[in-house]
Amino acid sequence: MKKVLFVCVENSCRSQMAEAFGKMHGKGIIDVYSSGSRPSGIVNPKAIEAMKGVGYDLSKHDSVGLDKIPQVKYEYAITMGCGDECPMIDANNREDWALPDPKHMDSDDFNKVRDIIETEVKELITTITQEKD
Repeated sequence: MKKVLFVCVENSCRSQMAEAFGKMHGKGIIDVYSSGSRPSGIVNPKAIEAMKGVGYDLSKHDSVGLDKIPQVKYEYAITMGCGDECPMIDANNREDWALPDPKHMDSDDFNKVRDIIETEVKELITTITQEKD
């Protein structure tokens, strides 16, 4: 399985939801992680609620820093549009998805960002499944 890391500053909304969608849609294809460059220490309650709406319990996740993830080579390191490049992460491929930070959005707009993340994760999984080893 390919290792994929989603990174944001706080690891409380976007990267958490991306990790969740990776686990939901990428079973047997990707080994997925998320972390933050300056983790908040909590998963945003709005993110927990948004993911509950699609049948995923995000309350079991923890907001962690880059020092708490496996120190391995990742196939993909994906940043969420938060300006973090994270050069210390060893990755074959790097992408930035330039997503707006939903933490201060109302639930409708928050859910729109959630849905964009799901689409992006599904596209990434399709790309990975089409790659040759």
